[in-house]
Amino acid sequence: MKLFLSESAYFDTSCPLDISIPVSDGDSVRAWYVSPPLMEPVRENGYVGSVREGGSVNFRSIHFNPHGHGTHTECLGHITPTIYSVNQVLKEFFFKAIVLTVTPRERYNETYSEMDWVIDAQMLESANWEEGVDALIIRTRPNTDGKLTKDYSSTNAPYLDVNCLGVLNKYGIKHLLVDLPSVDRENDGGKLAMHHQFWNVPESPNFERTLTEMVFVEDGIQDGVYILELQMAAMENDASPSRPVLYAIQKTKG
Repeated sequence: MKLFLSESAYFDTSCPLDISIPVSDGDSVRAWYVSPPLMEPVRENGYVGSVREGGSVNFRSIHFNPHGHGTHTECLGHITPTIYSVNQVLKEFFFKAIVLTVTPRERYNETYSEMDWVIDAQMLESANWEEGVDALIIRTRPNTDGKLTKDYSSTNAPYLDVNCLGVLNKYGIKHLLVDLPSVDRENDGGKLAMHHQFWNVPESPNFERTLTEMVFVEDGIQDGVYILELQMAAMENDASPSRPVLYAIQKTKG
């Protein structure tokens, strides 16, 4: 189906570009030292929820962590005493978005006496910004299929310098999506500086912004402007599994 944005532009819902990583009971991306997701048949009073084992249906319980397994979207409730629900924060689902590819820079961290890989404001400024963009999707290099099954625990993954916030505020970004386990350093003593500044917590909490982590943007998807559909499971929690989908913006002929 073609949905028109104007007389000269549209997007086609039959051509989705899925940038999510699913929660799986096999090899699946994870972080924060959690075990792999557990999916097992219900077994109670002689009943077994497995057709293979003689049950009438497959009826499985799933144990997973929305922050540690697969693509997920979170709100300020991730860092506030009150656990605000992302299901109450995200009320619109289609946005104009920019895909931007960056190569994190190596930088010495004096606090931890280690080398970090950091995304800075200059990299974000390099995007071809357009008016009306609500979402930024950051793809990092190198970009391999290994991101689909990587265990990020104890890897000191790349993260965003807090100076990136100035760029996000300048262009009115409400929804930030990254192919990383976090926008902050894995071990930062619990400061979570980028999280706090992104949601302006505790000074003036921002209830409009969302952060989506552990996406995967295939190389075939070019940098530029898209329509983003941010699908999410309806869970009353600070974070929920999500399925961000992109649609290329097409120009009408004539």
